[in-house]
Amino acid sequence: MATITDQKIKETMQRYSIIGSAPELINAVKRALIIAPIDISVLINGENGTGKEFFPKIIHDNSPRKHKKYIAVNCGAIPAGTISSELFGHEKGAFTNAESEHSGYFEVADGGTIFLDEVADLTLDAQARLLRVLESGEYLRVGSSKVRKTDVRVVAATNRDLMRMVKTGEFREDLFYRIAAIRIEVPPLRDRGEDIKMLATKFSYDYAEQHNRPPLMFDESAYRALMSFRWSGNVRELQSLIREMSSFENGIVNGDTVKRYLNQKNHNANLPVVFDKAQHDYTQERELIFQLILQMQQEIKELKDMARNGSFGGKAQGSKIHLSSNINELQRQVSTISDVVKTDDTNDTDMVWHKATGDYDYEEPEVTHIPQSRHAINDIKATAIDVEEEKIKTLEDTEREVIINAIERNKGRRKQTAAELGISERTLYRKIKEYGLEYRNNRK
Repeated sequence: MATITDQKIKETMQRYSIIGSAPELINAVKRALIIAPIDISVLINGENGTGKEFFPKIIHDNSPRKHKKYIAVNCGAIPAGTISSELFGHEKGAFTNAESEHSGYFEVADGGTIFLDEVADLTLDAQARLLRVLESGEYLRVGSSKVRKTDVRVVAATNRDLMRMVKTGEFREDLFYRIAAIRIEVPPLRDRGEDIKMLATKFSYDYAEQHNRPPLMFDESAYRALMSFRWSGNVRELQSLIREMSSFENGIVNGDTVKRYLNQKNHNANLPVVFDKAQHDYTQERELIFQLILQMQQEIKELKDMARNGSFGGKAQGSKIHLSSNINELQRQVSTISDVVKTDDTNDTDMVWHKATGDYDYEEPEVTHIPQSRHAINDIKATAIDVEEEKIKTLEDTEREVIINAIERNKGRRKQTAAELGISERTLYRKIKEYGLEYRNNRK
């Protein structure tokens, strides 16, 4: 393995204007430099806006092919019907409007490097042609039977899960292992910590220099707001925000100003605004659900015992039993039984002990906070049995139902709903989007 010094990595990042010091980013640059001299295909993985396009250039410029052509192709921007023609060329008359022969990118880049951005968007026909080039260096122009040869190194990039696409038949498995011989992961901006400060400052000074105006400055609260935002659009989204703020703000901005702009941008794009850095940590929600499930299991057991024994309560008079007969009502107490009675299985009246006579007698007992008839008590027994026999739900189903009921009880008010569930309003909003419950949440 080639030895890549820290100085070499630093010089490379400066050359390609890659800003940051996050370990994941440094490692990605280092991997690109290590693999550059080795003539092998590389796959760059990363979300949109992370700067994947820099890495093919690093690989090409540090390889033996650096004096040959470098061509970048956005596969997603080429119509499916012409992608094979663009990549491999076509003969005159091969299809309508093919008035002359055309040299494809693989022919033009012979000896150099081709960067296939958004490679997941290739059609299955183009994937088959690409596989042949990678395996043998041979290809056919569209409309030709003449085999041509080319010597091209392929560096591909995608923001999609190619392994999942392989399983669904959208991407060829043999091609996947050809182009993914070496993989480089470009980290998302939200995982780069202090890099967000450096990038925000750089973009502010770049804008100021370009438009001949003082640079926008940020206080600590502004930096905290920037660092806690999710940045689904990554570096591009951050750059766009700084440009907009620099156009309308002056001097030093604070966290409230940053959040106002982020809210406005995401509101216009119908996107959720998330200022939760630990957004993927579901620990608190899981603990809440587990507690509710355990409570439900205990209450079901109590209900089952009551139904089996034909009685509600124990020996002690006046004890209170809190029932929750439906998983959707776990956080509320829907029934309170204050007085406990014994029932006779063969009569519609209740048998109670009379001290005066020293015997049992039939009479209607005084009941509070529970249904006033034996039929209602039987309904509770049936409910206990129904709950016991109900099919076990997944954790996600349980969580979704709990949230739905809380939203309905609070008439769509997020603040009250979040308080009842014991989670933050931001987390609740994310859950509403995740489970598609926006139609139930029509109030703030």
